[in-house]
Amino acid sequence: MEIMAQLHISTDTAALDVTLIHQFLSERSTWALGIPRATVERAIAHSLCFGAYLEGRQLGFARVTTDRATFAYLADVFVVEEQRGKGVSKALVAAVLAHPDLQGLRRFMLATSDAHALYARYGFTPPARPATLMERYFPHIYAN
Repeated sequence: MEIMAQLHISTDTAALDVTLIHQFLSERSTWALGIPRATVERAIAHSLCFGAYLEGRQLGFARVTTDRATFAYLADVFVVEEQRGKGVSKALVAAVLAHPDLQGLRRFMLATSDAHALYARYGFTPPARPATLMERYFPHIYAN
């Protein structure tokens, strides 16, 4: 069965499998190892979240922090290992970018260490003016 024909993407936070999301981020991601569940729950509560589902089972996630007017930041995008390579991440990113609340934004940002090609196909590029961007970055904040 073609997975994409059966894939369902939703922004219904009640449908999210928070246990799966926390487990993936805290144990298998490269960017949020050790993140506490309470932090994941707070992030979900204050973001526009997208779940990817197959037959009711969540297999992907993406989260957008946004003011829904001028700025958005795409974070925590993942697809469970056994479903990778089937187009799920492309469908997730396409759904994020098509969401009505994310249209007409001046800036849409993300950070990635290994998925540049995925995001480039949707128009993401390195910052045009990197000298104007600054950050406070604590990569090991969740380490025990």
